[in-house]
Amino acid sequence: MTKMNLMLMGLPGAGKGTQAEKIVDAFHIAHISTGDIFRAAMKNETPMGLEAKKYIDRGDLVPDEVTNGIVKERLAEDDIQDGYMLDGFPRNMAQAVALDEIGKDLGKPLNAVIDIHVDPESLIERLTGRYICRNCGATYHKIFNPTKVEGTCDRCGHHEFYQREDDKLETVKNRLEVNIKMNTPLLDFYEQRHLLYTVDGNRDIEDVFADIETILNNLK
Repeated sequence: MTKMNLMLMGLPGAGKGTQAEKIVDAFHIAHISTGDIFRAAMKNETPMGLEAKKYIDRGDLVPDEVTNGIVKERLAEDDIQDGYMLDGFPRNMAQAVALDEIGKDLGKPLNAVIDIHVDPESLIERLTGRYICRNCGATYHKIFNPTKVEGTCDRCGHHEFYQREDDKLETVKNRLEVNIKMNTPLLDFYEQRHLLYTVDGNRDIEDVFADIETILNNLK
């Protein structure tokens, strides 16, 4: 059976987190999120974890070679025997090339990159639609979860709402632009290697997962 060594891609708001959980539940492979493995490496004081901590404590960006080292340490662990799913790595071409080498060294190369594609206009609508009751903190969404009575909080009846900075239009647009710029060369890189599978993320969660499941079952 082919091992499932995956990488998950998608712009902010495309539903990557939801699909990652479903993949792990269905296929029982290790979910390797860069944030989690950084924290674990620092807590366990691995050589690379200690190296990363020096940069983080100074408020500096962790260099690629340290990030690559932490990923390599994680991929060498025992629970990766049946496969893995990378989430948040690689983030640039230098890391992608390093991952190629790591995969060869450990005998665990990537065999699929799944990109959950949602057009940026839809993502802007998804990401800027959230608003919060100033009184009780209840969260709503203009499209997916509006208040029952317009301008009135369902929970406490107050009428004042606000948006978090992260959800404001300019912030969201900027975040998407940065991610598109970062992801485009990676998508090209994996397409040239015939590893890229694109899934339409502009549908119901279960429909998106059904497509992913078909792709992964065909890898077996």
